[in-house]
Amino acid sequence: MMRKYFCTFPQHLIREPIVSHTLGSKFGVIPNIRAASITDTMALVAVEIEGDGAAIERSVEYLRERGVRVEEMQDEVGKAK
Repeated sequence: MMRKYFCTFPQHLIREPIVSHTLGSKFGVIPNIRAASITDTMALVAVEIEGDGAAIERSVEYLRERGVRVEEMQDEVGKAK
């Protein structure tokens, strides 16, 4: 299963490898950063997360618990991908 998300990272998390390392090692999912815009104060990241549905949900909840705003991207008919 693969789901797509748009994540907004607060300033204090910008330098942590949360997507590139932590999600894979902690939850066994495969994150794929598709686009990013990073400044000194904020990071905006579009990421695909592939893996077991429950593991994806746990990884998204972890991001939210850390203070990342996570929004699932919708396809053209309004359904989650």
